[in-house]
Amino acid sequence: MSLGEIIRTKREKLSLTQDQVADQAGISKPYLSNIETGRAKNPPTDGILSSLESILGFGQGELLHIAHLARTPLDVRESHESLEAQVQKLRGVLKELFAKAPKKENGGIDLDSIASELQEKKEIQKLSPGSIVPVINRVSAGYPQIFTDLDYPPSVADEYVRCPDLHDNQAFAARVVGDSMEPNYREGDIVVFSPNTEPRNTDDCFVRFASDGTTFKRFYLDSDDQIRLQPLNNKYPAQTYKREDITGLWPAVYKIERLRDT
Repeated sequence: MSLGEIIRTKREKLSLTQDQVADQAGISKPYLSNIETGRAKNPPTDGILSSLESILGFGQGELLHIAHLARTPLDVRESHESLEAQVQKLRGVLKELFAKAPKKENGGIDLDSIASELQEKKEIQKLSPGSIVPVINRVSAGYPQIFTDLDYPPSVADEYVRCPDLHDNQAFAARVVGDSMEPNYREGDIVVFSPNTEPRNTDDCFVRFASDGTTFKRFYLDSDDQIRLQPLNNKYPAQTYKREDITGLWPAVYKIERLRDT
């Protein structure tokens, strides 16, 4: 979520009005509204952010960190996020190694033994934090409709997700809208699609039509060389198309779903 969305979500969770928060922070209600919707021409100062942290119960420096990160150029931010992900993954590896490590007579951990064993088994691999994938827009899990995807292939997006073991530099993600792909995909789930992966029969695909509409459906290549798009929700019927009616079939490779409210 963006800085403004984080502030708005926390304010609403506390059942505070914009008037109440703006008054305590010493700013106008319209300015607070612009912050929450991302329309503020001038980003909040560190002083305002510190006040909002205190009023809304954020940890000290939490909003400041998010704001400073958002102001960082994209290439620098991606480098920072990649490094942070590698550090987190390395911590997990070290924790597992320490748990399994042989112990010395004095109770210490025999790290030399671990390193030797890993080298013999050739199990030392390069740590990968995963690929950064742009969330370009929403994909309708319903019938085809016009879809804005920021001139795909994507170059800039307002939101990104990170996926492990993904090797398609054209990969993109979209949020599911509608219920026709339930129960496997629910509204709000983020699905990652890989344009450079060959679709297979029964793959769930992002579908682009020659008419510029798009949809999200399970793909079948029927015996008469026609493409059938099948919703997973039984209350919706399948639709059949000629090959020339469809200009893109990009399979889903990852799904990111919310398991519970936080």
